[in-house]
Amino acid sequence: MRTKTIHQVVIIQAPPSEVYESLMDSERHSQFTGCTAKISREVGGNFTAMESLRGTNIELVPDQKIVQTWQCDYEGWPRDHFSTLTIRLEPMEGGTLLEFTQTEVPAPCFKGISEAWHKYYWHPLKKTFHRELTASPRD
Repeated sequence: MRTKTIHQVVIIQAPPSEVYESLMDSERHSQFTGCTAKISREVGGNFTAMESLRGTNIELVPDQKIVQTWQCDYEGWPRDHFSTLTIRLEPMEGGTLLEFTQTEVPAPCFKGISEAWHKYYWHPLKKTFHRELTASPRD
Protein backbone atom coordinates (compact mmCIF):
# COMPACT_ATOMS: atom_id res chain seq x y z
CA MET A 1 0.00 0.00 0.00
CA ARG A 2 1.30 3.43 -0.93
CA THR A 3 1.31 5.91 1.97
CA LYS A 4 2.04 9.61 2.44
CA THR A 5 2.95 11.94 5.29
CA ILE A 6 0.85 14.93 6.38
CA HIS A 7 2.81 17.82 7.87
CA GLN A 8 1.00 20.93 9.14
CA VAL A 9 2.04 23.90 11.26
CA VAL A 10 -0.57 25.94 13.12
CA ILE A 11 -0.34 28.89 15.48
CA ILE A 12 -2.81 28.85 18.37
CA GLN A 13 -3.38 31.93 20.57
CA ALA A 14 -3.02 30.04 23.85
CA PRO A 15 -0.14 28.68 25.92
CA PRO A 16 1.05 25.10 25.20
CA SER A 17 -0.51 23.87 28.46
CA GLU A 18 -3.99 24.96 27.30
CA VAL A 19 -3.55 23.48 23.83
CA TYR A 20 -2.29 20.18 25.32
CA GLU A 21 -5.25 20.02 27.71
CA SER A 22 -7.71 20.69 24.88
CA LEU A 23 -6.28 17.80 22.91
CA MET A 24 -5.84 15.34 25.80
CA ASP A 25 -8.78 16.07 28.13
CA SER A 26 -11.89 14.16 27.03
CA GLU A 27 -14.34 16.90 28.02
CA ARG A 28 -12.36 19.79 26.51
CA HIS A 29 -11.67 17.79 23.33
CA SER A 30 -15.38 17.03 23.01
CA GLN A 31 -16.25 20.71 23.48
CA PHE A 32 -14.03 22.12 20.75
CA THR A 33 -14.72 19.36 18.21
CA GLY A 34 -18.43 19.07 18.95
CA CYS A 35 -18.13 15.25 19.09
CA THR A 36 -17.70 12.88 22.02
CA ALA A 37 -14.10 11.95 22.84
CA LYS A 38 -12.76 9.47 25.38
CA ILE A 39 -9.04 9.94 25.85
CA SER A 40 -6.73 8.09 28.20
CA ARG A 41 -4.01 10.30 29.63
CA GLU A 42 -1.63 7.34 30.06
CA VAL A 43 1.03 5.96 27.72
CA GLY A 44 -0.42 2.72 26.35
CA GLY A 45 -3.96 4.00 26.94
CA ASN A 46 -6.53 4.25 24.16
CA PHE A 47 -8.59 7.06 22.72
CA THR A 48 -11.69 7.47 20.57
CA ALA A 49 -12.88 10.72 19.01
CA MET A 50 -15.11 12.16 16.30
CA GLU A 51 -17.15 8.90 16.28
CA SER A 52 -14.68 7.34 13.82
CA LEU A 53 -11.16 7.83 15.21
CA ARG A 54 -9.29 5.49 17.53
CA GLY A 55 -5.78 4.70 18.62
CA THR A 56 -3.25 4.37 21.42
CA ASN A 57 -0.97 6.83 23.19
CA ILE A 58 2.68 5.98 22.47
CA GLU A 59 4.39 8.98 24.08
CA LEU A 60 3.02 11.86 26.16
CA VAL A 61 5.10 14.79 27.35
CA PRO A 62 2.66 17.19 29.03
CA ASP A 63 2.49 20.59 27.33
CA GLN A 64 5.09 19.54 24.72
CA LYS A 65 4.40 16.37 22.75
CA ILE A 66 1.73 13.79 21.88
CA VAL A 67 2.50 10.64 19.86
CA GLN A 68 -0.31 8.22 19.03
CA THR A 69 -1.18 5.37 16.74
CA TRP A 70 -4.20 6.50 14.75
CA GLN A 71 -6.91 4.84 12.69
CA CYS A 72 -10.19 6.03 11.22
CA ASP A 73 -13.28 4.86 9.42
CA TYR A 74 -12.60 6.63 6.14
CA GLU A 75 -13.19 5.34 2.64
CA GLY A 76 -9.95 3.78 1.42
CA TRP A 77 -8.45 3.36 4.91
CA PRO A 78 -7.73 -0.37 5.50
CA ARG A 79 -9.38 -1.65 8.68
CA ASP A 80 -6.15 -3.11 10.07
CA HIS A 81 -3.89 -0.15 9.23
CA PHE A 82 -2.65 2.42 11.76
CA SER A 83 -0.71 5.60 11.09
CA THR A 84 1.48 7.45 13.58
CA LEU A 85 0.54 10.95 14.66
CA THR A 86 2.97 13.35 16.34
CA ILE A 87 2.03 16.74 17.75
CA ARG A 88 4.75 19.03 19.07
CA LEU A 89 3.86 22.17 21.01
CA GLU A 90 6.33 25.04 21.30
CA PRO A 91 5.74 28.27 23.17
CA MET A 92 6.02 31.42 21.10
CA GLU A 93 5.12 35.03 21.60
CA GLY A 94 1.32 35.23 21.67
CA GLY A 95 0.67 31.50 21.93
CA THR A 96 1.78 28.10 20.70
CA LEU A 97 3.36 26.79 17.56
CA LEU A 98 1.71 23.41 16.92
CA GLU A 99 3.64 21.15 14.55
CA PHE A 100 1.66 18.16 13.34
CA THR A 101 2.99 15.12 11.46
CA GLN A 102 1.01 12.02 10.51
CA THR A 103 2.96 9.26 8.79
CA GLU A 104 1.70 6.17 6.94
CA VAL A 105 -1.53 7.80 5.70
CA PRO A 106 -2.93 5.67 2.85
CA ALA A 107 -2.38 7.65 -0.36
CA PRO A 108 -6.08 7.59 -1.41
CA CYS A 109 -7.00 9.19 1.96
CA PHE A 110 -4.27 11.83 2.03
CA LYS A 111 -6.21 14.82 0.66
CA GLY A 112 -9.38 14.20 2.66
CA ILE A 113 -7.57 13.53 5.94
CA SER A 114 -5.31 16.57 5.45
CA GLU A 115 -8.32 18.82 4.92
CA ALA A 116 -10.19 17.22 7.84
CA TRP A 117 -7.42 18.14 10.30
CA HIS A 118 -7.88 21.79 9.41
CA LYS A 119 -11.67 21.70 9.29
CA TYR A 120 -12.38 19.60 12.39
CA TYR A 121 -9.34 20.32 14.58
CA TRP A 122 -7.16 23.34 13.83
CA HIS A 123 -9.90 25.83 12.88
CA PRO A 124 -12.16 24.95 15.87
CA LEU A 125 -9.16 24.93 18.21
CA LYS A 126 -8.08 28.36 16.97
CA LYS A 127 -11.64 29.63 17.38
CA THR A 128 -11.75 28.31 20.96
CA PHE A 129 -8.76 30.41 21.90
CA HIS A 130 -9.27 33.41 19.66
CA ARG A 131 -8.98 36.45 21.81
CA GLU A 132 -10.85 39.38 20.47
CA LEU A 133 -9.00 42.65 20.74
CA THR A 134 -11.26 45.19 22.31
CA ALA A 135 -10.87 48.80 21.40
CA SER A 136 -10.78 51.40 24.08
CA PRO A 137 -13.89 53.54 24.30
CA ARG A 138 -13.39 56.85 22.57
CA ASP A 139 -13.95 60.08 24.41
